[in-house]
Amino acid sequence: MPEKTIADAPEHSRYELKLDGEIVGIADYKQDGKVRSFTHTGVEPAHRGEGLAGELIDFALREAQEAGLEVLPYCSYVRDHIAQHPEYLELVPAESRGSFGLGG
Repeated sequence: MPEKTIADAPEHSRYELKLDGEIVGIADYKQDGKVRSFTHTGVEPAHRGEGLAGELIDFALREAQEAGLEVLPYCSYVRDHIAQHPEYLELVPAESRGSFGLGG
């Protein structure tokens, strides 16, 4: 089993998922004060279908929650993940949810 780590890499404005020290997944974001806009999520083709993107986004959204940040899910993967995990919906400002197709 490879060693898996997920961490924020603020110097690159992204979260990185590493297997045995090699970056295989990223979640790019832009930070503006207390608002974190997720712009892109990607996993290396050889590792797609392993659930790594979901783990990466869960980690990133939990960190945003713990830090009291608002999230704008411009990335379709992040938007779909929030739609499937309503515990994260509160991170998206109520007035912005409709523009992301998240209701309410």
